[in-house]
Amino acid sequence: AMTVTLFKWTLELYHQAIEAGVFDDQNLELLRGELVIMPPEGEPHVYYSDRFAKVLLRLLAGRAQIREGRSITLPNNSEPEPDIAIVQPLDDVYLDHHPYPENIFWLIEYSRTTLAKDLGIKFEIYAEAGIREYWVVNLKDSELKVFRDPVGDRYQTELTLTEGAIAPLAFLDVQVEVRQLFSR
Repeated sequence: AMTVTLFKWTLELYHQAIEAGVFDDQNLELLRGELVIMPPEGEPHVYYSDRFAKVLLRLLAGRAQIREGRSITLPNNSEPEPDIAIVQPLDDVYLDHHPYPENIFWLIEYSRTTLAKDLGIKFEIYAEAGIREYWVVNLKDSELKVFRDPVGDRYQTELTLTEGAIAPLAFLDVQVEVRQLFSR
């Protein structure tokens, strides 16, 4: 039987292709060496994630940078673009490289159509990279899933919240109102 081997992209090749303008009109993420097309975001997705990013800016003023829909560079040839990445405020360091796992406080993905991807391959990649906290805002069911304690490609702790407040591990003094993630 013939074996089919897929071409695996490395971060280096992927960056060269981006520099060369190969993907200029494509909205792509690199996940485990494979190019994954990102579907266009619907209005609610954009509206809620945009609005919550502004809330975070206020809550974490000066203590973190809030990056929206920007790449992060992870091991395993992965360069996803989480909806919101809360990262160390390193300013021009990010001229040289996208945030690495050690620069990331926590990640947030907004999900309507992408729930399977966000709770599947992205969940695994983020855990593998040692991202200590990962939030998935499920807009369909108006709930927040909080994942913590990465071991291997899994998170050991999972919370599902629809109300109340939660403090991210990196900023235990900051209370985030769960409803602010998805209420009008």
